[in-house]
Amino acid sequence: MANTIKLASKMKLNPGQANEYKKRHNPIWPELSQLLKGYGISDYSIFLDHETNILFAVLSVVVPERLEDLKSEEIMKKWWTYMMDIMETNDDHSPVSIPLEEVFYLA
Repeated sequence: MANTIKLASKMKLNPGQANEYKKRHNPIWPELSQLLKGYGISDYSIFLDHETNILFAVLSVVVPERLEDLKSEEIMKKWWTYMMDIMETNDDHSPVSIPLEEVFYLA
């Protein structure tokens, strides 16, 4: 298996949308799951801080530079539009996602 790089970011839900966010991810659309895996994404988790509505996402990816290409995928655009009413988004409907720096790792 190719070496993977771990990436983390944070996003923000609109107040009162935690249950809806969980509902929309359970189950995730099969075609979206297939797309993400096709981009080399694995071990993807999203956690929620209920006090701040901050989502913390962490994933592993083989070639991080390829993730930028997800913006051109129709299923990705459709997912972002589907999610835009419950979270902070950019003009293209993608979630406002702030990269986080890894400061500690225990192997």
